[in-house]
Amino acid sequence: MSDGRYLLDASALLAFLFQERGGSEVAQILDHAAISAVNLAEVVAKQLDCAVTPEAIRHNLGDINLPVVPFDETIALETGHLRRATRALGLSLADRACLATARATGMTVVTADRAWGGLDLGVAIEVIR
Repeated sequence: MSDGRYLLDASALLAFLFQERGGSEVAQILDHAAISAVNLAEVVAKQLDCAVTPEAIRHNLGDINLPVVPFDETIALETGHLRRATRALGLSLADRACLATARATGMTVVTADRAWGGLDLGVAIEVIR
């Protein structure tokens, strides 16, 4: 993976938490990573869908201690502007929020979503599987 700070997409953090393929790559960069507030919400929701208890979620996320990038007005506006450029790939609001956060912070996005590998949005993207 490249040098610098990383912004984890929900899919990347979930790969790590659920010990899926690509999770070991995420483990190597956790000390240099952050997550957007929107993607953190997505991670929590997915874990609840998989019957992980709220207490276990708090414990797991607390152990990781990832910095959380707030979803502010600037990032919200950029998220909306990315809809047109990403619509053909079916990217969700959370996906666009991750990309907008990366644009605003200059971080490299780390994702498990292969479709992102072909995006040309002025954001460095690393696909873990």
